[in-house]
Amino acid sequence: MTPEAVLFDLDGTLVDTALDFFSVVNSLREEEGLPALADSTIREQVSNGGVALACLTWEIDRSHPDIQDYRQRLLDRYENTVGDKAQLFKGFSELLNKLEQGSVPWGIVTNKPRLYTDLLLERMPLACKFVVCPEDVHRTKPAPDSLLLCASMMEVQPSSCWYVGDHIRDIEAARAAGMTSIAALFGYIEESEDPQAWQADHYVNDPYEITALLSGKA
Repeated sequence: MTPEAVLFDLDGTLVDTALDFFSVVNSLREEEGLPALADSTIREQVSNGGVALACLTWEIDRSHPDIQDYRQRLLDRYENTVGDKAQLFKGFSELLNKLEQGSVPWGIVTNKPRLYTDLLLERMPLACKFVVCPEDVHRTKPAPDSLLLCASMMEVQPSSCWYVGDHIRDIEAARAAGMTSIAALFGYIEESEDPQAWQADHYVNDPYEITALLSGKA
């Protein structure tokens, strides 16, 4: 069934933002005399958010009393580099064109703070009419609030929407919102994670497979 709207997670789904974090994490580690980490190690943690990246950067635990200070140090460094290297995953330009040609609205629903989301979209540049960030809702993903808000902004029924994400919380949020869930296997998924256990409605290896779903060829 052709959706009335398609919503995307941002980091690791629509945009390969890990490219901006490689230098951020390793420059901070260098200042602490710590060895550089492989890009693949950093990539796995990007969708887990700033706290996870801070833990990785300084080799500390989430329970560290100053974890929020470390998170902010990382985000302050990221603010200067956001959008420098980030790019759409290959295949999304074609997919977004297909959606727009078919008059199917698309939006971004992310747990990325508004400041960094707006900077990223501005610097890439990437124009998106519907963007929902954590500051817009009381409960973030995996709660359905942000997805439901975006559907309301689009004036479409949640049951007619697809939501694409690369994390279990994305699939849980889609399920709670009554949307069709699509797991992006090309995203930032840890090696220890089993995406099949998420029980998404669809699994895609690249954005071209989402285009195929739209065309009824998958």
